[in-house]
Amino acid sequence: MRPPSAKPATVTADVARLTSGLFWLENRSVSESSAGAGVPGRSREQRLHALEQANDVRTARAELKKKLASGKIELVQILADPPPCMRTARVRDLLLVLPKIGSVKAARILAHCGIAHSKTLGGLTERQRGELSNFFRS
Repeated sequence: MRPPSAKPATVTADVARLTSGLFWLENRSVSESSAGAGVPGRSREQRLHALEQANDVRTARAELKKKLASGKIELVQILADPPPCMRTARVRDLLLVLPKIGSVKAARILAHCGIAHSKTLGGLTERQRGELSNFFRS
């Protein structure tokens, strides 16, 4: 009697044949393709344009974070009217830029205001935005 972990040679050979080489590539389903389930691929120009936009957003965010860290702009101003480049930024990341606020203090501020650590600036409710503004005004 063979041990329970040993498989017959024919099963192992069949699995190896089905999951490797051209057989696997030719017989894979649409959801396993690199383009996704029914989503058309992007052209080179579209990818370059998306990359350029992403770089512009990163540059604008970095500039705004430098201003925030140096005190040239206040967090309350950003909360009141967030620029388009900051709407997808995490609130926690903005708090970490501020002087004297580290990871623990940022977590406490977010908990005090009832904001999830993964919440984006554009996803804040009016109540959350108001509580965070009031926290930094006082």
